[in-house]
Amino acid sequence: MDPASQDINLNSPNKGLVVDHSDSLSDVPVEGAAEGAVGNAANPLPPGLTEEEAEELRTELTKVEEEINTLRQVLSAKERHATELKRKLGLSPLTELKQNLTKSWQDVQTSNAYKKTQETLSQAGQKTSAALTTVGTVISKRLGDMRNSATFKSFEDKVGNLKYKVVGPKGNGEAVTSPTDTTPTQENPPF
Repeated sequence: MDPASQDINLNSPNKGLVVDHSDSLSDVPVEGAAEGAVGNAANPLPPGLTEEEAEELRTELTKVEEEINTLRQVLSAKERHATELKRKLGLSPLTELKQNLTKSWQDVQTSNAYKKTQETLSQAGQKTSAALTTVGTVISKRLGDMRNSATFKSFEDKVGNLKYKVVGPKGNGEAVTSPTDTTPTQENPPF
């Protein structure tokens, strides 16, 4: 990059750009205009437009396209400069994304809608907790009442008698062996 061809004005939109005047727009196609076909059958003039007006419009179009191209170059240079500044500051795209997400989350948390929703959900949670506590207390009381009822005691006695008949007197936590239980031997592996 030749320092003489580089714009060094820090406020210039062309800062850091190498101005290359050898580049022309001859390779940029102009819509509706064929090269060297001004006013002939391949490119007829629109009705009510003279040859001079058409030439002025073409000249203006060329200038506008040159301006667009210059602006694209300036934008590209500014984007490169911004990227370089971010790199020097240690800002990576991931860091920027994290900062944006953090800021967005803080904005959401400070919004009135979020605060109202949080308050409503908190109240709903407290009411649900109180309701579940009440239901649990009622169920515990009902189960206690049911266990003390005559019907449950009768049922409990019947289950106890059935257990005694099936397990026998050794059902008090002692191991009960069935006649089919055998100790595995080498000839009968446990698998």
